[in-house]
Amino acid sequence: MRKFNITVDGKNYVVEVEEVGGVATSPVAVSPVQAAPVAAPKAAPAAVGAGEPFKAPMPGVVLDVCVANGTAVKKGDTILVLEAMKMENNMTAQKDGIVTVAVSKGASVGSGDTLFTIA
Repeated sequence: MRKFNITVDGKNYVVEVEEVGGVATSPVAVSPVQAAPVAAPKAAPAAVGAGEPFKAPMPGVVLDVCVANGTAVKKGDTILVLEAMKMENNMTAQKDGIVTVAVSKGASVGSGDTLFTIA
């Protein structure tokens, strides 16, 4: 499986495409693009742990996840890096606690999506 970021009508989607044999045609990528918007938002809430959620302040792409789930963090620690409008934005812990990351590197997120929780 290969992951791709695709923009359709101004919306960003992360799709996974399975390589089949030696012939790759554009219809192979069309079906996953239609399924990705439905599957991606449902996956994020399942990964979110109990605690105070940190929501994305703007739409963007997760460039890096700096901590693993279950890591103890202090207020101000960088949890992940979000690229938005060609700028890298550090998303930091709003309090001390144990972090549960709800997104993965390369994921496209919308404004208001939960990025991580701190309990």
